[in-house]
Amino acid sequence: MRTPVPGLLLSRVDSSEQHHSLTEPLLVVMAQGGKRLLLGDRVYEYRAGQCLVVTTDLPVTGHFLDASPRKPALGLGLVLRPAAISALLPDVPPAPRAAGVPAMGTCDADEDLLDAVARLVRLLDRPADVRVLAPLLEREILWRLLTGPLGGVVRQIGLAESGLGHVNRAIRWIREHYAEPLRIEDLARLAGLSASAFHRHFRAVTALSPLQFQKRIRLQEARTLLLARPGDVAGVGHLVGYDSPSQFTREYRRLFGAPPGQDAARLRADAEAVGAPSLP
Repeated sequence: MRTPVPGLLLSRVDSSEQHHSLTEPLLVVMAQGGKRLLLGDRVYEYRAGQCLVVTTDLPVTGHFLDASPRKPALGLGLVLRPAAISALLPDVPPAPRAAGVPAMGTCDADEDLLDAVARLVRLLDRPADVRVLAPLLEREILWRLLTGPLGGVVRQIGLAESGLGHVNRAIRWIREHYAEPLRIEDLARLAGLSASAFHRHFRAVTALSPLQFQKRIRLQEARTLLLARPGDVAGVGHLVGYDSPSQFTREYRRLFGAPPGQDAARLRADAEAVGAPSLP
C-alpha cells in the first residue's frame, strides 16, 4: 500500500500463500513475521528486524512465513531512487569495485537504520512535516544502507557504469518489449558488452538467463491480462509473445501450477479477499 509519504509503502499480509511478482528497486524492512523469496536458484529469507534490498526489476516467487489472521506479517518499503543514491556516493568511503554483485541482498537492520525508518513512518501522523522532513530522512536511510553490510549492493543502483547499470539497460528493454523476439547480440550491444560478458553479468545479477527472464516477464504479464480477459487464453498468449497456444498453456501451468483459464478464474474469485499487493 502506497502512503502519502513519497516512496513509502506499508504491507500487512495474513496468508502464507505463494505468489509471483515483479519487483522494483526497494528497501524492505520486516516488522513482524518473515518472507522467503526465490530468484532463479537463489533463496533469500528475511524476518522481523531484518531488511531486504532489491536493486532492479526482477520476477520473483515468494511466500510469507508465520503469517496468519491473528498475527499478520508486517513490513514497510522505501523505493530506492538512483538519483538520490548517486548524490551520496562522493561522500561514501571508497570500496573495491566488485563484478557480478547480485541484484538482491538481506541483512540485519541495525539500530540507526531502524530508528531512521521509524521516524519516516511517524511522518504519516504529521502530514505538515512530510515535505520538509521526508527528503532528509530518505537521505539518512540511504546513507545507513550505503555504509552498512549491503552498501556494495546499494551503490550499484547509483553507478551508471556498474555491472548492474549495464544489465539494467537490457532489463528495461525486455520489460518494455517482452513480446518481441530476443537476440542476445542486440541486448549485449545495448548494454555495451560482448555477448559472453553480457550473458555472464546478466546471470550474476538476476540469477536467470536473458531468455528465462523474458519468459518470466511474459507469463507474469499474461497473468495480469487474464484477470481482465479470462476467456481469451489464446489471445492473451499471443499478446505476450507466444505463437503456440499449447506452449503458452504448458509454460503457464509449469510456473503458476494451473492452466491459464483456471488460474485466472481463481484469481478473480479471490481478488476482493487478497486486498492490496504485498511488498517483495
